[in-house]
Amino acid sequence: MTALTRWNPFHELEDMHRRLSSLFDSDASSRRGNGRESMTVAEWAPVVDITEDEKSYVIKAELPEVKKEDVHVGVENGVLTITGERKAEKEEKGKKYHRIERSYGVFARSFALPENIDANRVAAAYKDGVLTVTVAKSEKAQPKQIEIKVN
Repeated sequence: MTALTRWNPFHELEDMHRRLSSLFDSDASSRRGNGRESMTVAEWAPVVDITEDEKSYVIKAELPEVKKEDVHVGVENGVLTITGERKAEKEEKGKKYHRIERSYGVFARSFALPENIDANRVAAAYKDGVLTVTVAKSEKAQPKQIEIKVN
């Protein structure tokens, strides 16, 4: 049985960066006294799925624990931009953190849109931590059935 694994090229780039940094020891500030690397919080960007049907393009972005008011969507010069911020949890007294791997901070994702879109018909909805942006195709770009008349 073969397992299907989702490939993320950024994980490979991060691994290559860590290896090169350790090779040239240019990343000495991220090392502890015992020579082991410490965890650093990286910049983050939400993952997205982009689909298309006859009438529109749909972009779904995962934004767990991001408030609706902290997300902004805009279309300008044929580019759809999603920006926002996931705020870090405040450290509470009496709580001991052993590991923090989730990333926090400001994010921005931009997508070049095809020419066949109607920039005036863009809708965004936010539910259960998923932002869904629907970009309608222009009327002239939609397929049209032509009826053949018989005389």
